[in-house]
Amino acid sequence: MATTTKQGYRVTNPATGEVVEEFPFSTDAEVQDALTKAQTAYEDWGSRTIEERAAVVQRAAELFEERKEELARIAATEMGKPFHEGVEEAEFSSAIVGYYAEHGPAFVADQEVPTLADGKAVIQRLPIGPLLGIMPWNFPYYQVARFAGPNLVLGNTVLLKHAESCPRSALAIEQIFRDAGVPEGAYVNVFATHDQISTIIEDPRIQGVSLTGSERAGAIIGAQAGKALKKAVLELGGSDPYVILDSDDIKEAAATAWGTRIYNTGQACNSNKRMIVMEDIFDDFVSELTELAQAVKPADPLEPGENSYGPMSSRRAAEDLDAQVQDAVAKGATLHAGGVLAEGDSAYYSPAVLTGVTPDMRAFQEELFGPVAVVYKVTSDEEALELANNTPFGLGGAVFAKDEDRARQIADKLQVGMANVNTPAGEGAELPFGGVKRSGFGRELGPLGMDEFVNKRLYFVAN
Repeated sequence: MATTTKQGYRVTNPATGEVVEEFPFSTDAEVQDALTKAQTAYEDWGSRTIEERAAVVQRAAELFEERKEELARIAATEMGKPFHEGVEEAEFSSAIVGYYAEHGPAFVADQEVPTLADGKAVIQRLPIGPLLGIMPWNFPYYQVARFAGPNLVLGNTVLLKHAESCPRSALAIEQIFRDAGVPEGAYVNVFATHDQISTIIEDPRIQGVSLTGSERAGAIIGAQAGKALKKAVLELGGSDPYVILDSDDIKEAAATAWGTRIYNTGQACNSNKRMIVMEDIFDDFVSELTELAQAVKPADPLEPGENSYGPMSSRRAAEDLDAQVQDAVAKGATLHAGGVLAEGDSAYYSPAVLTGVTPDMRAFQEELFGPVAVVYKVTSDEEALELANNTPFGLGGAVFAKDEDRARQIADKLQVGMANVNTPAGEGAELPFGGVKRSGFGRELGPLGMDEFVNKRLYFVAN
């Protein structure tokens, strides 16, 4: 992993480009102290009853709810999330953490295994020790909640390395768990450098690592974890297909697709990055999207208002997205609306509608992590399925049709970790999240989210 710059963690308001606050990197001594505290805390935390741990984690869930407006203001300033979406994210984080506090004891209950051997066999689900979480900026609370919630209930302890652009979010989460009663060392925020991340992964006290981030970061962290013989859960990029075979209400179908695409300013791993639309409704669908794109105006993420969009997470992110779109346009794609990068240092990029994307364009194979709706025209269900699976990613996908069976026939064959019929995505604390192919491996949320960093120990008692 490349050496991190010396500037440290910093809050840069993407609406203005202004550096608001800076935080120094953790020293090597502070990293070692965090590792020692995590191991010491595990010896206490992991030995408590799961009911006792769940009660503490439930209090953390309540604090996410109580502090949701404060958390939303932090996210708006750090990465440009519209205020109401930040509130929703904090509420969902509360629901996730609370879900594991409520259901965790049942998820790890002993499971008896029928056996012909002369005795009784059960599978026990036990904690394994300190874990490292490496989390991204796009959902600064939700991503942490779905990793830390189940593992704290299980009895593991957590070192959390957040994105370098989200130090206030990172500290706010740490404070929530501390105020909830999680003991010192059981949840520790570290402002680690890339080199220090490698050191942490190699440390024998760390038993596993979870990363949500880019394909490139996943390859690096996965390699480091493998070399150190540590389990890894990787939730990486996506280029999710969103197949519309027909519709009685194209206006509504377009509105749903558009709202899904520009949520979080298009910066979601599992958003509908490739809209695949049947030719007989294609023109009307694109026309509706274009009207929606032309109607939105830039706004302060703290006061977003109706029909508005906020900045992307950073000026660099907006410039990278613009380069992908301009590459497509230069090679013959059609930009129907939007696609304008703001002048100056801000990260505003007007939501765009793009058609005519072909395999020789970057936009065909690369993930467009921003507010760009790419729409493809197809002439048959078979062509729609082939295009849907023609990607190195495999996170999620959705298929829409008036005839549910018709939609299911395509959804059943999607090469993804999450397939949806007649809805953009099934979402909830109880529904597992994760992908296949280059979108990573492992699952978070639901019962499966508590079944990753676990000692599934056979316990056999002879008669």
